[in-house]
Amino acid sequence: MRLLSYLVNGEPRYGAAVEGGVVELSRRIGRDFPDLKALIARDGLAAARQAVAGEKPDCALDQLALLPPVLTPEKLWCIGVNYMDRNAEYKDNSDLPKYPSLFVRSMSSVVGSGQGLEKPSVSDQLDYEGELVLVIGKQGRHIPREQAWSHIFGMTLCNEGTVRDWLRHGKFNVTQGKNFDRSGSIGPWIVTADECDPRGPHDIITRVNGEVRQQDSTGRLMFPFDALIAYLSTFATLKPGDMIATGTPTGAGARFDPPRWLKVGDVVKVESSRIGVLRNMVVAEG
Repeated sequence: MRLLSYLVNGEPRYGAAVEGGVVELSRRIGRDFPDLKALIARDGLAAARQAVAGEKPDCALDQLALLPPVLTPEKLWCIGVNYMDRNAEYKDNSDLPKYPSLFVRSMSSVVGSGQGLEKPSVSDQLDYEGELVLVIGKQGRHIPREQAWSHIFGMTLCNEGTVRDWLRHGKFNVTQGKNFDRSGSIGPWIVTADECDPRGPHDIITRVNGEVRQQDSTGRLMFPFDALIAYLSTFATLKPGDMIATGTPTGAGARFDPPRWLKVGDVVKVESSRIGVLRNMVVAEG
């Protein structure tokens, strides 16, 4: 299934994307599963399938204001420097990493597909980073790699928007540059693991105004999906609805000479052939 969250008259709802539009699940099974996070946590996929079966769409997809699929995950993990050749982009002659690079984002820093990405007023260095995102379906701690796949509910996409000149304000962190309000996006929906096997491999392409800037495959990850789940669950309990942005390929705007920062009016699309397209236009803050 393709499960998504959106607004109707200013109220958050969720549903399933089907041919011709969206079947709203909120009013059909919302009593048992008030939002998509609850559906994931309470193993409500079978109920969702039953609710959608034989139903006509309630509305067209392009009529909806999409939200990030999971509105209130406990954790939004972000992995850095994970594709082959990414380490070389830093030109610091360092060895390949032994462990994943890791930081977190707040949900206030991301919007849904079709919503504006805000270029902050204090910087001209807003950059794009297209990524595949894992959505955790089953709680776990100290998860062995061979069991990791059973903890994945599905996958979605992320533009892990980054304000480059704010990344190094502190000595040991990148948090500031990764958490500007509405600087990134997640969506358009979650494709469930039964329809799109996370084992892949999966392609990932980022386009800016139609120009391919990033293109790679999860077959070239230094830390594959199962390794990330095993690593993260060593120190933190993974919970239903948690999301893991699994890293971006080479080709971000900062790596061009001169850098190619996003400007107001630019359209960024992050695509994976078995998941869909996450599309956002850059707008000015406020």
